[in-house]
Amino acid sequence: MSRCCVILNKTESAMAEPDRGSTAAFADVPTFVRGLAFADLPEPVAVSARRSLLDLIGVAAAGSRTRAAAIASTYAATQLCGSERSARILFDGRRSGMAGAAFAGAMTIDAIDGHDGHALTKGHAGVALLPALLALIDSERAGEAAYRVDGPEFITCFVLGYEIATRAGIALHATVADYHCSGAWNAQGCAAIASRLLAFDDMRTRHAFGVAEYFGPRGQILRACDSPTMVKDGSCWGAHAGISAALLAAEGFTGVPAVTVEDDAVIELWADLGSRWRILEQYFKSYPVCRWAQPAIEAALELKRAHAFSAAEIASIVIESFSEAVALGSRCAMPRTTEEAQYSLAFPVAAALVCGRIGVDEVSARGLTDPRVRRLVAMIRAEESAEFSRRFPAERWARVRIELADGRMLVSEPAQARGGPENPLGDDELRAKYRELAAPVIGVARAERIEHAVGALTVEQSALPTLLEDLLQPAVQRH
Repeated sequence: MSRCCVILNKTESAMAEPDRGSTAAFADVPTFVRGLAFADLPEPVAVSARRSLLDLIGVAAAGSRTRAAAIASTYAATQLCGSERSARILFDGRRSGMAGAAFAGAMTIDAIDGHDGHALTKGHAGVALLPALLALIDSERAGEAAYRVDGPEFITCFVLGYEIATRAGIALHATVADYHCSGAWNAQGCAAIASRLLAFDDMRTRHAFGVAEYFGPRGQILRACDSPTMVKDGSCWGAHAGISAALLAAEGFTGVPAVTVEDDAVIELWADLGSRWRILEQYFKSYPVCRWAQPAIEAALELKRAHAFSAAEIASIVIESFSEAVALGSRCAMPRTTEEAQYSLAFPVAAALVCGRIGVDEVSARGLTDPRVRRLVAMIRAEESAEFSRRFPAERWARVRIELADGRMLVSEPAQARGGPENPLGDDELRAKYRELAAPVIGVARAERIEHAVGALTVEQSALPTLLEDLLQPAVQRH
């Protein structure tokens, strides 16, 4: 086996159940932020962190081609500059202030909806955490790095961010009526990483959390699902708010308490830090579209595999799913932009039936103009299943009925999206996804170098510097 394959091993054990075997004990959240060590991480947790890291990098490479990423990166490089410290922007290379670099990097990942997430948060942590971590450790003043971090500490900070952000997301959903975008709570994870690297005491950490919670974007994500645009999941502002909160707290800016951390109603969510690892509960996407559409894609493709019909034979399609999935893109039948394609239910199902797959090409300009896909989109009807809605968000289900021109009616079994802890993507699948997303943008050699560096982060001193240089240079098209 080549060295670049060490990143993804023991997948089944890592994703099956939350690990509860750690002996680490943390009295409270600030103690966890300050005291978590790489030695505290069970092996499946470190494996899962490397899986998420590689997956996010692949999505970022694909996202760097989008107009949304280009706009955000230019905005950060020209308007969010740092006069004292600056950091390079993910797959762009230009410098911005730390908060600006985190902002642009999160938008680059969010621009292609293929990154990992968590069912109970109904959103995404890593999309903000990775750019925030990169911005912090790449930041410099007069050529001197701000924070000296090695590979094990990089992974520890990354895991720390997932544990904090995921719990903050669950807590936010439990304490407010509106369903807010991921930036509303992944800001907390970014603030946690920054608090650790800035060596905050308990009170400054609490203030950073409070500021991040208060300033984090409370975007109403269902509006973006109904009428998709570039605002996506608000993670760019979550990353910005998290870094800004820590920098403000460092100067004495106050913000306690963070309700999602300290309120009596959610305190039990934080009691298992260091014993239950929420990073093991993340899902990985098979397709670069909203997770809510993926059960229907799986159901449609299973029918196609089982009955071997062509898209031209289809006379009608009915999708049954939970209410949030049914509402995806409901105001625009045929997508006109990649954002509308990624937040649609009908379009990815139609494209999967035509193309046999859903990738970046299918949700980009090429796929949006395919007349075969357009024909199927026009005949799809979506219906809510009360049972599937009852099971959401812990479970996401769909069933597809396809009528063929010869009169046959094909009905799928209820399907879930693949990639969760209960039905994980295999190591080979995740590596193939990464390569498919990254290699066409940054070239095969650079993609392989990144893959190796991610796998070697905790065993080779040179892995992290190599990884940083490859991630923080412009994404160059190579043929």
